Amino acid sequence: MAQVEMIMPKMGESVAEATILKWLKNVGDKIEADESILEIATDKVDSDVPAPAAGTLSKRMFEEGAVVQVGAVIAIIETDAVTAAKPAETPAPIVEKKEEKTPPPSPEKEIEKTVEVAKTTAAPQPAPVASGNRFYSPLVMSIAKQENVSGEELDKIKGTGNEGRVTKNDILNYVQNRTKPAEAKPTETKPVETKQPETKSAETPAAKPAVSVSGEYEIVEMDRMRKLIAEHMVMSKRVSPHVTSYVEIDVTSMVMWRNKIKDDFEKREKQKITFTPIFIEAVARALKDFPMVNVSVDGTAIIVKKNINIGMATALPSGNLIVPVIKKADDLNLLGLTKAVNDLAGRARNNKLSPDDIQGGTFTVTNVGTFGNSMGTPIINQPQVAILATGAIKKKPAVIETPHGDTIGIRHMMFLSLSYDHRVVDGALGGSFLRKVADYLEQFDDKRII
Repeated sequence: MAQVEMIMPKMGESVAEATILKWLKNVGDKIEADESILEIATDKVDSDVPAPAAGTLSKRMFEEGAVVQVGAVIAIIETDAVTAAKPAETPAPIVEKKEEKTPPPSPEKEIEKTVEVAKTTAAPQPAPVASGNRFYSPLVMSIAKQENVSGEELDKIKGTGNEGRVTKNDILNYVQNRTKPAEAKPTETKPVETKQPETKSAETPAAKPAVSVSGEYEIVEMDRMRKLIAEHMVMSKRVSPHVTSYVEIDVTSMVMWRNKIKDDFEKREKQKITFTPIFIEAVARALKDFPMVNVSVDGTAIIVKKNINIGMATALPSGNLIVPVIKKADDLNLLGLTKAVNDLAGRARNNKLSPDDIQGGTFTVTNVGTFGNSMGTPIINQPQVAILATGAIKKKPAVIETPHGDTIGIRHMMFLSLSYDHRVVDGALGGSFLRKVADYLEQFDDKRII
């Protein structure tokens, strides 16, 4: 029988490892191709991993709770393919004959070593536990331990994940809401600490940073996603020399068109149309005109991307940020973009994004106008080389050129801000690209049918 290696899939460009939450199949179980074998989690999303082939699960390389690097072998599947097994048998004796004095460790021993290492690595980490019939992931347990959330409190948290499972966002929201009551607990339980100095003293340092001595300020520890975002932003500023260009544009035609069709569109499609898909459409068209903005950098090599995959920065209820990606945005019409934007934004806010939804982006759009900001200086989402910020749309007096002379009128105006990597995008390219996006928005057809 042939053996097929099942590897830890890539969960996103900034994710290098994942935690095994739960094995859905045991050793010896028969499995079908694409059937879910295990559940894994990263700091961004939880996901099932499907089987690459049909057969029998012969080995599980890691236990539940282990943190595994992307690309590592996590299981072995034995298939019924006979032809694939024969070639695998012949190299083994050849290797043994050539190196009889110092034989290399066999694959089975290496696998056993990997399992042992995985076990020892996973041992100090909080293993997944269940209270009653409830399952908690290592990520949730780690946060619970860090935030001093008891088992009784965990049981009371309402889970929004699969089968009511408590997700990272669930426990983070719970911790945020219990911040004030939690601060009072250390002072109330100080007498208990004297009875068990060894156990409680270890927890005391974690509780002390919650409140300042003077009481004039509060110290809040970053959650895991915020730490990841912070590291990613610092890395981006360190790697890419940022330059930001701005342009103010007249989007009156675009605004009037949307106001005219939005009610009928919502009745027909059962969803709202926002300005975001219009911005993304203009960006996709401009990227086709300027393909050297749709690139990434690898050392001294410039990698030009054939697909235009546009990420849309989305704020989460927790206050953190995630960037789901619209794949091949240039192939979608405005209706398709609208549905894609609404779908990804909705699933992002409900923690329902899959790993594939947040990877592969080649350019990012962020809407700072949502918060009433006129403009911004966004940080590039590595390994991309540019990011566009769209500002708030405001009515302003503006000069209108007519065949009969200039006049002043009230127009809908907004700023676009483009940050770009000056290693590969200079001022001429960045400025020309930004102007092209502006032109597409200013020349929007107010008689367009969607």
